[in-house]
Amino acid sequence: MITQTEKENAQKAANELFEKAGILVTEKERASVEVADFGLGNLRVEGAQILTLVQTERLGVKLLALTPGQTLPEHWHPPVGDDPGKEETVRHVYGELYVYLAGPDTMVHGTIPPGKDAVYTLRREVVMKPADQMTCAPGEKHWFQAGPSGAVVYSFSTVARDILDQFTDPDVKRQTVVQQETQS
Repeated sequence: MITQTEKENAQKAANELFEKAGILVTEKERASVEVADFGLGNLRVEGAQILTLVQTERLGVKLLALTPGQTLPEHWHPPVGDDPGKEETVRHVYGELYVYLAGPDTMVHGTIPPGKDAVYTLRREVVMKPADQMTCAPGEKHWFQAGPSGAVVYSFSTVARDILDQFTDPDVKRQTVVQQETQS
């Protein structure tokens, strides 16, 4: 759960990152940035800001903004019916992004969020810089962490069903709850 103020601050930070990346967005898009804390209540450490640009029955295009050190938790895109699951290509456009995949432990730049060693199982680090691109196959586990300047990536995918993504951390809830603040 996050407060309305936390949501607004995260949207502002995401929009500032989009500007630094040279990406033009409309005022309507700026206001529609989704703030995902994954139900963990620690947005600065584990979360993401997501702007959906295109969402059809066959294609999803999103902008992901991660603030400095922010981590998008370990997850995968499972099969749905006859569909093998979302295939996702990320193209990095700003900052530095650390991507973690299955394989030998080569982690040098990133860090596991405190107390979360058991739910961040992937340690093969891929450092992405602007213009780098990679594709995650359906069902392939992965997680992201922004470098010290934050990170902005485009996510191009087959149909996105984010609410159905699976997470290694059993405490993750894909739907963010925004708590209304009371005036005193």
